Amino acid sequence: MKKILFPTDFSDVATNAFVHALHLADVVQGELVLLHTFQLPVVDGQFTPLNYYTIYESLQLAEFDVFKEQIPMLHAIAEKEKLGHIKITHRLMDGDLVTTIQTVIKEENINFVVMGTAGANGWETFFIGTNTGSVISSVSVPVLSVPLVAPYKKIKTIGFTTKFREKDKNALQLICTIAKKTNAEVKCLYVKTNQSDVKQATIQEWETQFANEPVQFTILPLEDVQGTILDFVSQKSIDVLAMVTYKRNFFVELFNPSLTRKFSDYSEIPILALQSDEK
Repeated sequence: MKKILFPTDFSDVATNAFVHALHLADVVQGELVLLHTFQLPVVDGQFTPLNYYTIYESLQLAEFDVFKEQIPMLHAIAEKEKLGHIKITHRLMDGDLVTTIQTVIKEENINFVVMGTAGANGWETFFIGTNTGSVISSVSVPVLSVPLVAPYKKIKTIGFTTKFREKDKNALQLICTIAKKTNAEVKCLYVKTNQSDVKQATIQEWETQFANEPVQFTILPLEDVQGTILDFVSQKSIDVLAMVTYKRNFFVELFNPSLTRKFSDYSEIPILALQSDEK
């Protein structure tokens, strides 16, 4: 059974992402692991008065109380979505968010991470400095990032960008598997620039290999890669965009506000970042 890690701070952003996590768990026949992290203040124990330890214990108890109060609300959301059958377990951990996520991924054999992001204000900030951006560049499993302004809806079309590299095949196969379970179609885009080195024979090989999958390949001979992807998402009514994270700088360029302001709807779709060994 697949395991999906859902880090949450119980904010509106996280609660919205929780619904997406529930539906993903339903699609892949998986379970959710809820993670709430907190950080206690760091002080030098050699010079710490005894009453400081009382404060530590109070802070830990406060975090536990918040956690205990919020969990029933999330279960209520699951019931409302008619997904109360999804198994949900809980982790409350002290420590840095990225580090604790990495720890839980290893300990729980996590297959996906689902996180919320306040992406309405521009994806550039999201990928450069936010928690979700840090997670994407630091973990070894796919990360689904969900903007606050993206309420869950049935997925009909999944976009996938590729450079027709061999390592992209596993990612596309995963996307096709998810698409078949949701009766969705996959629209695969390759932006062919003057510097592109992909041969026609390679493209034909991919088309043959994925001939029985719900995928349609589109090759666009244009120089503006980022702008072409954004236009493709807008024109093809993409519900989720899947991308292999070869280089984080590409994400920074792709979601530059000077581009995304031209496509306001774009910041309203979830992005599934699929990891690659190539950086």
